[in-house]
Amino acid sequence: MPDDATDNEVAGRARGSYAKGLARRQEILDRAIEVFARRGSEGTSLRSIAQEIGVSHAALTHYFSSREDLLVEVYKEAERRGDSEHPHSPEASPVEMMTASARHNHGVPGLVQLYSTLVAAALEAGHPAATAFATERFARVRSDLAERVRRDQAAGITRADVDPDAVASLVIAASDGLQTQWMLDESVPQSEALELLARLLAV
Repeated sequence: MPDDATDNEVAGRARGSYAKGLARRQEILDRAIEVFARRGSEGTSLRSIAQEIGVSHAALTHYFSSREDLLVEVYKEAERRGDSEHPHSPEASPVEMMTASARHNHGVPGLVQLYSTLVAAALEAGHPAATAFATERFARVRSDLAERVRRDQAAGITRADVDPDAVASLVIAASDGLQTQWMLDESVPQSEALELLARLLAV
């Protein structure tokens, strides 16, 4: 570094390097989402993932410390993008939200498989990234759905004799369970089953 470099110049170079790093990380995530949306994550090492998305193994491990860390970040970014491009209506009921998500997921079976892989890993010891991801996500979705149940109860369109937190947990369980069945057999009436649940909860 030149002796006459000012603090502002040094800080500027640091910010530029940081911004480039963020852009590179985002580029890798974008490519990885395309790969996983197409074929899922089963049986892929970091080295093979790097090869398929067109980056070096060293570049991939620079931004993601492990395969699990990459898978978590890929799913979180894909979900963030989906929420941004296809936001749920503020007035949507919990079941309507899950039904819309199910229909969207039919177009990205690889990401559905990735989600299932992460949730399964979260139940096993030695997978801290997956465990943290699944625990936080379930808590966040459950809280959102429970608030929607309370709103709909106050509006008189959802049964008042059901516990909002229990309903939220039930809707998630139904949605995830039906999604797993659909992955194994596409003839499973996923949307119809969720609509039945909605009728059971309605006044």
